[in-house]
Amino acid sequence: MRADIQGLMGGELGNWLADQQSMREAARKKAFNRWFYGGIALLPLIAFLWFVPGIGSWRMVVPLIAFTALSAWGYAPISEAKRAIKVGINSVIAREFGIEYSHDVTPGPEYEAARTYGLIPGCDRDGFEDYWHGTLEGHGFELYEAHLEERRGSGKNRRWVTVFRGAIMRMEFGRPFHSTTLLQRAGKHRKWLGLGGRADHATFRGHRLDYVDQVHPDFEDVFEVWSDDQVEARVLIHPSYVEHLLALENAFHGDAVRAIFTRGEVILAVESGDLFESGSMNADEDHARVAEAAQQFGAMAGLALAINQNERGRVLRAD
Repeated sequence: MRADIQGLMGGELGNWLADQQSMREAARKKAFNRWFYGGIALLPLIAFLWFVPGIGSWRMVVPLIAFTALSAWGYAPISEAKRAIKVGINSVIAREFGIEYSHDVTPGPEYEAARTYGLIPGCDRDGFEDYWHGTLEGHGFELYEAHLEERRGSGKNRRWVTVFRGAIMRMEFGRPFHSTTLLQRAGKHRKWLGLGGRADHATFRGHRLDYVDQVHPDFEDVFEVWSDDQVEARVLIHPSYVEHLLALENAFHGDAVRAIFTRGEVILAVESGDLFESGSMNADEDHARVAEAAQQFGAMAGLALAINQNERGRVLRAD
């Protein structure tokens, strides 16, 4: 799946981006004015704290807090401009693929399914953005980026640690099925608290999935399959998938793709870092950022298509 980048930049999108130059300049000017005049306003406070006795560590803490707040306040116009450009670029890319895009997203049941079956880890804080949705190859499709964090440490060492950043995808499957089947990386589920060999089954909130023997040794080196229906699992997941999955991981520098087949849908999670950041304050970067965002989405959508099937079991092409 590829977008015509040259056509987009030479037409609607290129014209729109050219019109955004004045908005970029206004945002830069507003940010500079906030930083400059805000810094001047803080000087009397810093001088007061520096020369007043008996305030201890507040002499350093208060200015640090003030300058952090000023930095964020000053950067806000730039952040808003970058977001507006990003939404404009990604919306045009989405239309090129025949779907829709919005920046904000509220996760649906696919997010809970991904958590329940271990496609993504548990977390204490989550955030979502970049919602691509519509129909691909006749199948309902949605994709968004998730950023999951866990609070670790204690006291002064407490900090937020990213435990997952990447894409969550949901796609209607091309043929009916009734089982729940998990495609996971090899070695994920082991006996004896993860210290023993591969487990014979795994349980997810009371739902037991048994290990499915595969016929291709190369497949088992990378992926393992768990299901509550051995026969249907072998129909849904074929060893030839491994070539598609690994090739598409490399295309967008992703890692550890995994999937759950449930309720007539396939849900995928891919660790891939920050995606679709097409907004920039530098107009010279527009072409490269458009190409990168289009390539990232095309690879993600291609991944969903690569493990889908039609009624006759044909794997849909991802190119």
